[in-house]
Amino acid sequence: MNFKDFTNKIDHLKVNQLGGRISQFKLVPELRIKISEEKIKNSNPRKAAVLALFYPDEYNETRFILTERASYNGAHSSQISFPGGKIEKSDTNLKETALRETHEEIGIARSSVKIIRQLSETYIPPSNFIVTPFLGITEQRPIFKPNNEVAKLIEVLATDLIDDTNLSLVEMETSYMKKIEVPCFTFNNYIVWGATAMMLSEIKDLLKDIH
Repeated sequence: MNFKDFTNKIDHLKVNQLGGRISQFKLVPELRIKISEEKIKNSNPRKAAVLALFYPDEYNETRFILTERASYNGAHSSQISFPGGKIEKSDTNLKETALRETHEEIGIARSSVKIIRQLSETYIPPSNFIVTPFLGITEQRPIFKPNNEVAKLIEVLATDLIDDTNLSLVEMETSYMKKIEVPCFTFNNYIVWGATAMMLSEIKDLLKDIH
């Protein structure tokens, strides 16, 4: 997807209806669907925000950035995710959280990012976070400067997100599931599942509406 074509469709991206739970639940195992809205509310989840950042590569093709988290003693060690993190007292809102965390984790200046819109919240059971994603763009290919929270950067073509052949099922164990088939995306030989896949599923449906 040419970046100029992508930016020409931003007005549609801003107003087209989000898929919400319908889009997100295309990329979750059956057990995950059973978690009710009431249970999520009663768990008093912590708030966080992430940024789905789209930009042109050297061939002017549209890409977005994912990160492989560094290994640590926590629920999301070494997982693939968008840059982002929990809200801090200094953040005036969740958009500020997403921009701040993106700057801290991969070195993207807040002033270079244009936020297109807020996407649907996603609940993460193992860490009890409710995450708000934001869709943003930067007009030039970024110079990434990852910090020690990031093990690898994964640059993904927007066309690979839209391509259904990059969807698959993998058997895995998690902190709350044992040997279950989990729907996922496969990008550049990386498996993307869980909350990040749920967010990407909504973005995929949004992009397919304008493609």
